[in-house]
Amino acid sequence: MQKDTQIFDLINKELDRQRHGIELIASENFTSLQVMQAMGTVPTNKYAEGYPGKRYYGGCEIVDEIETIAIERLKKIFRATWANVQPHSGAQANGAVFLACLKPGEKVLGLDLSMGGHLTHGSPANFSGKTYHALFYGVKKDTGTVDYDQLEAIASKEKPKMIICGASAYSRDWDYKRIRNVADEIGAIVFADIAHPAGLIAKGLMNDPFEHCHIVTSTTHKTLRGPRGGIIMLRHDFENPWGLKDPKGNTRTMSQLLDLAVFPGTQGGPLEHVIAAKAVSFSEILSDDFTAYGKQIMSNAQAMAKAFMA
Repeated sequence: MQKDTQIFDLINKELDRQRHGIELIASENFTSLQVMQAMGTVPTNKYAEGYPGKRYYGGCEIVDEIETIAIERLKKIFRATWANVQPHSGAQANGAVFLACLKPGEKVLGLDLSMGGHLTHGSPANFSGKTYHALFYGVKKDTGTVDYDQLEAIASKEKPKMIICGASAYSRDWDYKRIRNVADEIGAIVFADIAHPAGLIAKGLMNDPFEHCHIVTSTTHKTLRGPRGGIIMLRHDFENPWGLKDPKGNTRTMSQLLDLAVFPGTQGGPLEHVIAAKAVSFSEILSDDFTAYGKQIMSNAQAMAKAFMA
């Protein structure tokens, strides 16, 4: 077979750009060689709709092992009791949460996009804003920190079904406990999207959302330093007190609802070669080297903030 020199030449040019340029995009990172190697392997050839042990295709014995290892490693990182590693992206993971927890038109409360929020947290340009009734809190003008008083006031008045914490452009930590207290007053679900700080949370360098948030999602390609993809996690599975039901009208645990929302709710076959790469990156995160890496990120961020404030 003839080599596609046009594309591979461009790939080499992109490698050169990454090696010699200065990358300042917060949502980008550099994976290890073994993560990239895992992505370019034969699990890409395998269709595996369903979950380990419950597939719709034969021949999934090996990819079942790969996906199970990825799940167990991820659970260990965040001390979770359940995880889904199939979402193709963070947006897909968030979409599954919405599908599992909300009916079209129900209210959600998230951080305003113009103040650091994310498209999938209710932006009118996104499915989350088109399908659901999105409400927004913001940040304080004088400090740039989340206005928790405003969040509480809006939640108390509007009583959203779900409160979202997390952002795509916010450099501070979150008061997850206060958000949970607000949510408990109105019976809301707390959903944390930790795509940007996940690697720092994994090593205890930032507040732990799992103590106070019902559901947590993340990408795997930012501070987790893995392949491009998404994940959903629960530290505690539970019989949902909101009476949420599956498409057939059956009451399910939250983990069951989320599994159904990923497949067949929003996705078809999982990308098992990417899941293999996720498993490799999760092994790296569990190492002491990754702790040092996280501390280096925190140190550099604090130095930059100090210089900016000077």
